[in-house]
Amino acid sequence: MERANLPLPEEDLGLFADFYELTMAQAFFNQRMFQPATFSLFVRNYPSNRGYLVAAGLRDVLDYLTKLSFSDSSLDYLRTLGAFSGDFLEYLSRLRFTGSVRAIPEGRIFFVNEPPLEVTAPIIEAQLVETFIVNQINLQTLLTTKASRCVWAAPGRVLSDFASRRTQGVDAALKMARCSYIGGFQSTSNVLAAKMYGIPPAGTMAHSFVSSFSTELEAFRAYAQAFPDRAILLLDTYDTAMGARQAVVIAKEMESSGHRLLGVRLDSGDFDSLSRQVREILDEAGLDYVRIVASGGLDEFELEALCKAGAPIDLYGVGTKAGVSADAPWSDMAYKLVCYDGRPVMKLSEDKVSMPGQKQVFRLSNSAGNFREDVIGLQNEAVDQAEPLLAEVMTDGRLCGTHPTLTETRERFESDFAKLDEKHKVLVDPPKYQVSSSDELTRLTAQVRLDLTKGAI
Repeated sequence: MERANLPLPEEDLGLFADFYELTMAQAFFNQRMFQPATFSLFVRNYPSNRGYLVAAGLRDVLDYLTKLSFSDSSLDYLRTLGAFSGDFLEYLSRLRFTGSVRAIPEGRIFFVNEPPLEVTAPIIEAQLVETFIVNQINLQTLLTTKASRCVWAAPGRVLSDFASRRTQGVDAALKMARCSYIGGFQSTSNVLAAKMYGIPPAGTMAHSFVSSFSTELEAFRAYAQAFPDRAILLLDTYDTAMGARQAVVIAKEMESSGHRLLGVRLDSGDFDSLSRQVREILDEAGLDYVRIVASGGLDEFELEALCKAGAPIDLYGVGTKAGVSADAPWSDMAYKLVCYDGRPVMKLSEDKVSMPGQKQVFRLSNSAGNFREDVIGLQNEAVDQAEPLLAEVMTDGRLCGTHPTLTETRERFESDFAKLDEKHKVLVDPPKYQVSSSDELTRLTAQVRLDLTKGAI
């Protein structure tokens, strides 16, 4: 069963903010600006070679918002900075998140400029939560999208998350395990993540295990004796072809005792050529049931090439390049004020324009039920025969319901992904999915722009 996993001690949640958020908060406080504000989260441009994004990270955001507070030790630290007044710190001591959140559910596909989340709360509360929200949703959206690309690139193969050792920190390792599972991976090598999120654990052996024995055969035999029903032998410590022949010896010994060798693993070299050699050695020995696992430096591009070439590899351990989303490790995700005290606002900076007003994303489908077009509109609009994607998930600081299970989130992604045209899934330079603005949003944007321009003049 999945449980909450905030990356910070609860007593420090209030301090996970950029300093300017706290200085602005004091200025708002001094001006007695406590009216509701709406902030919209969105990605301005696709990361490299992406044609879609997968919403993820919402659960952690909601858990954070329900627990947000400033502890005595946090307030003591802020007091030492000499930047904040006593009455403002007193205000922070009582601060809790009392606002609402509307969001696209985790696992659903969304596109650039569409808000996967909007926060409406008194402006100090809504501003202070910016850093955590962007941090978590940006990371987890990137990782889930990357994982989904790997799964799409290797149809019919089983993928496992092997990324933990080289992700950017402990929280990223845990989130990678969860995100990769949403995106279609089957298991994770991270045992803590497996426990926390209810994901099947997976793993074999390291080269150190083989080299700690006098011979490769002794190492294989010891491992098979320890795990007679789940042994996977690592072949490439010395010579891959010779390792495969040693694995045949062990497999025959296991057969004689009523067990079967589960698989062999390749971790270096030319996977295409080596997997064919190993498959031939195994098949000639009547071991067609032994599966081949490959790991080491793989991402969606290598996976696609191996699968298209017909390499006889059954399972892949996918690590570093997926765990850091190596080809697209960042996005320009932004969290912008779009409404304050009932007044729609927007940003006009060059290349960084934001659309005003509280929004809704409407998804139109074709006669087959597949995605045809999305329309970004205002929250109170309705678009004929369209599905609204943003749903209220928190009201007055309280969750509107229970969190979906990780399995339900994974199934939601699978459903959406099946409805997305394959041209948007291609790994290199996919065409852009059609996203437009509603007439009402277009009119509001033009009006607010005009009002701001006049005001500046």
